[in-house]
Amino acid sequence: MSLALEKNDCNCPSPEEMASTYAEVARRASRLISEHIQRQFQKGIQAPSDELGIAQAFMDMMAHLLSNPYKLVQAQMSLVWDYFTLWQQSMLRFAGMHPKPVATPSNSDKRFRDEQWQEHFLFDFVKQSYLITARHVHETVNGVEGLDEQTAKKVDFYTRQYIDALSPSNFALTNPEVFRETVHCNGQNLIKGLNNLLRDIEDGNGNLRVRMADTSAFELGKNVATTPGKVVFQTEMMQLIQYQASTDKVFKHPVLIVPPWINKFYILDLREKNSFIKWLVDQGQTVFVISWVNPDERLAEKSFDSYMKEGVFAAIDAIERQTGEKEVNAIGYCLGGTLLAVTLAYLAQKKQKRIVSATFLTTLTDFSEPGELGVFIDEGQVSSLERKMFKRGFLEGSEMAGTFNMLRANDLIWSFVVNNYLMGRNPFPFDLLYWNSDSTRLPAKMHSFYLRKMYMENKLAEPGGIEIDGVPLDLGKINVPCYFISTIEDHIAPWKSTYMGAAHFTAPVRFVLGGSGHIAGVVNPPAANKYGYWINPAAKLAPTADEWFSGVEQHEGSWWVNWQEWVMGHSSAKTDARDPANGTLKALEEAPGSYVKSRI
Repeated sequence: MSLALEKNDCNCPSPEEMASTYAEVARRASRLISEHIQRQFQKGIQAPSDELGIAQAFMDMMAHLLSNPYKLVQAQMSLVWDYFTLWQQSMLRFAGMHPKPVATPSNSDKRFRDEQWQEHFLFDFVKQSYLITARHVHETVNGVEGLDEQTAKKVDFYTRQYIDALSPSNFALTNPEVFRETVHCNGQNLIKGLNNLLRDIEDGNGNLRVRMADTSAFELGKNVATTPGKVVFQTEMMQLIQYQASTDKVFKHPVLIVPPWINKFYILDLREKNSFIKWLVDQGQTVFVISWVNPDERLAEKSFDSYMKEGVFAAIDAIERQTGEKEVNAIGYCLGGTLLAVTLAYLAQKKQKRIVSATFLTTLTDFSEPGELGVFIDEGQVSSLERKMFKRGFLEGSEMAGTFNMLRANDLIWSFVVNNYLMGRNPFPFDLLYWNSDSTRLPAKMHSFYLRKMYMENKLAEPGGIEIDGVPLDLGKINVPCYFISTIEDHIAPWKSTYMGAAHFTAPVRFVLGGSGHIAGVVNPPAANKYGYWINPAAKLAPTADEWFSGVEQHEGSWWVNWQEWVMGHSSAKTDARDPANGTLKALEEAPGSYVKSRI
């Protein structure tokens, strides 16, 4: 069987273009090597460190594995048997028969979708051999007994990173699509890919920063974040945007969106057809959104308190001056939702009411089971991170982005390695990946508090466990209606963990489980009619997430419509439309404002 080569697979470059590409690669490589050598001399020779505790975790695993040689031999024999079966199957196939595969990728695995992985004898053999080995390696390390929970999670996570990195789809000679391109283009795709690699190292100041999207294809306010509005207030922590009404009448209580400051707010306003903000405006809501500053060392001492007082409270006060309304419907997304929960608990303790209803989008308030992010959070790793943060005043945005990308390495790392460096192609102009690449910094003091008090100690779930500005917080004292939307495939805020947090609230809670993941499940416009959502009609939350799910009803379409019906049940009065240009506050600039345009 042969690999078919189509003449239109590649537009082969002219000799002039080839010469230019070679020269560019040589220039970039020479400069980067020189800069790397200079940095090493400046740093001096340093002993390697194990700040993440990876080496120690695998040493512990190997010690326990070798202590049970019988189990190790069983695993080896099972692997040998599967290889033997694969060899037999391959011989039968070579003879023209069609035996059942020994190993097949999951339906969601995009790495092996090229038809040659199935049709070509050699590539099918390579694929199955990899899948067999990957399964046995993973099962062996997962089956080691006697490891503490954190070590076991770390071994499991980094074993999967290792397995994913060694996939045959990541190498030119064992990826049929790359092989075809290389043969047909005389290797020019690899030269272009090397040029792309050098460019990404340059952009990362010596560190590889894989480019996910063509950033030149987008401009904030032009083709993303285009909903009309104005910045009507700002502090050194944030800008407050008010959006232009699109209906004659609007609901009396404004909506305040509190986005995470790990990423930027415009994930909720990417394009008109999938903009949650635009949809809210079209439903008759007066929408305000906080656009957080991208902090540098000058804001190193900003704390979680600062984000509440100079962010949420400052925004609510500004909204009151702009609209005359003392109360808002608040929406918090991810970390912004955690801040909203802190704000509500603070207001409850102070016996103040500034928020009519609260909506939490994929939000953790109980961190006892944080999912795979917990792999990165233990005393050794947090202490190491704190040393770096307090030295420069902030957590670099690329470090946080790299952590999130590792949670879905095949989709968010290796697919781009293949496209950019092996196929020699430029990244796609994809708005979601443009946003994903637009990372933000985090102030050192705030992030240290967040990691220790919430992730490590889970103090927010404990009544009085956290004090903000001297006020002890208790989620059980929150007394405003709450709407939780989580997503079934969320790898950042696992839905069962968000459910545990919702169970701490004694206020009326509606918990909704949407389809898909952390982003797609939230940014799910009704017009798309995708994913659906689940609701348990019982008046009170069940004691556990599994019990709740056993009684759910599935609904088609978007949770946005369900939310609109819910919020109208708590805030349905209307008034004349509000124009951000004619309010009490002076319009400072057009949306999306200048804070969000700061890139690192």
